[in-house]
Amino acid sequence: MRDFVPGLRTFSAYRREWLLKDAVAGVVLTTLLVPQGMAYAELAGLPPITGLYTSVLCLLAYAVFGPSRFLVLGPDSSLGPMIAATVLPLIAAGGDPGRAVALASVLSLMVGAITLLAGVAKLGFIADLISKPTMIGYMNGLALTILIGQLPKLFGFSTDADGLVHELDAFVRGVADGDTVPAALAVGGTGIVLILLLQRVLPKVPAVLVMVVAAIGATVFFDLGERGVDLVGTLPEGLPPLTIPHVGLDDLGPLCVGALGIALVSLADGISNATAFAARTGQEVHGNQEMIAIGTANAAAGLFQGFPVSTSGSRTAVAERAGARTQLTGVIGAGLIVLMLVLVPGLFRNLPQPALAAVVITASLSLADLPGAARLWRQRKAEFLLSTAAFLGVALLGVLPGIAVAVGLSILNVFRRAWWPYSTVLGRVSGLEGYHDMRSHPDAQHLPGLVMHRFDGPLFFANAKAFRNGVVGLTRCTPPPRWVLLAAEPVTDVDTTASDVLEDLDEALDERGISLVFAELKDPVRRKIERYGLTRTIDADRFYPTVEAAVAAFREQTGAEWAPAPPSPEELRDQDPNTGEPTPGRSRAAW
Repeated sequence: MRDFVPGLRTFSAYRREWLLKDAVAGVVLTTLLVPQGMAYAELAGLPPITGLYTSVLCLLAYAVFGPSRFLVLGPDSSLGPMIAATVLPLIAAGGDPGRAVALASVLSLMVGAITLLAGVAKLGFIADLISKPTMIGYMNGLALTILIGQLPKLFGFSTDADGLVHELDAFVRGVADGDTVPAALAVGGTGIVLILLLQRVLPKVPAVLVMVVAAIGATVFFDLGERGVDLVGTLPEGLPPLTIPHVGLDDLGPLCVGALGIALVSLADGISNATAFAARTGQEVHGNQEMIAIGTANAAAGLFQGFPVSTSGSRTAVAERAGARTQLTGVIGAGLIVLMLVLVPGLFRNLPQPALAAVVITASLSLADLPGAARLWRQRKAEFLLSTAAFLGVALLGVLPGIAVAVGLSILNVFRRAWWPYSTVLGRVSGLEGYHDMRSHPDAQHLPGLVMHRFDGPLFFANAKAFRNGVVGLTRCTPPPRWVLLAAEPVTDVDTTASDVLEDLDEALDERGISLVFAELKDPVRRKIERYGLTRTIDADRFYPTVEAAVAAFREQTGAEWAPAPPSPEELRDQDPNTGEPTPGRSRAAW
């Protein structure tokens, strides 16, 4: 039971000296949970109060089922646009907020079910479907989408546009038409500057709380409500009852699609955050239990008018800096939010909406990773292009199609690397043991009549023909080699298509008097090709345990001695026909 409910283990091992630190951290955390929860609820297209309901239930659920001592769950800026992209198209313009809440709650239940099933089935690897370059591009696109979407609220007006391009066009038109509310822009702009300044100069000060208090004070002092600034107003008192949300059957399909994308991002974010903070505190990461805990938190939120949640690196960092020791920090935070809703629901009635926009915009800036994109450009252009494609997918197609583009690009990148793995010819290098890449060591020696070829990847249907063409190309020389020795240690698999290609290749080489020989083939792969029947055509004496053993056998049969590598076919084409020397400007690397 303690393995399934880690909260019991934490409770049984709780130390009295932790209580004060957890209590202080819980108070500090609450100052961040309330404004961010309200802001991210509006980012998702939902009433601000739902952000507080969601925060309470997910904190309590994770305290029971979460394996991390102080990882914090809650509404997240990266999920807000995905929730809005799923829910808002299902309600008419100006539709019933109650229907939006019901749809978001069903979405949360779906995300919880998907995540729970993934955890029980030990499918933690699913979170690896998004590579880091595509995640950088996705987050950069998401940051820009959030920023553009919040600009109208920051300037004091609203638009009905959907999509980055249309939202930007509508915002520019609104500013040009004079829809800007100066007081709203002043509050929101000052809020952004204040948060960014405090985070940089005084990182231990709760910048969001300071900005919220200042914005409420400005509302009262300058009577901003009478100056056209929208305010949050009095929140509903108390907590909602246990509610089974009802939606139409036609809504389930779009909600399921959105839930899959949200679950994938939530899992990737949750496991990465858990890994990062576990490394800092010396804890172990329990990926499958993390998924069960995140799924339970989403299910709990969905049953109490909440919406999907994820882990939060920023709020977890705040709890850690404040001295949190256990999940009691989150429980205290949830309790304080409940007390606020029960005793003082009007505490934030004078909070300006542009101040919430400032919270969201500063959060979007933290999502962006421009230095990461620049590093990709310097280090590997192909992955920078993947990142850019993911960015454009989010920016031009939308948030949900963007996550599909990101996942698709990651999978295609894996397939591309398996399709065209690195291959090379090996030679002997003076002073180094073994046999080495002749591209890296152009002065390496070879044995006349022997080509040692290394193919760095599994052989399967997509790359088998490329492998065959590469081997055939190595034999197009005069005189042709007597052996083509495949250094097969990197070949981790051979499927049936590749086996047929190997059989055809062996027969074609045999007709030319060339033997196809294998060295260091892994036992599981050897058993597979035996099962395919390939060893009926390739003699057993062509398989050697090591490259060294194969080279020794070749030298014993032929009496060959090591010699400098000959020119490659490319250099032979480029050399002067009269002198035999390379033409000016050509490399002598293959000589």
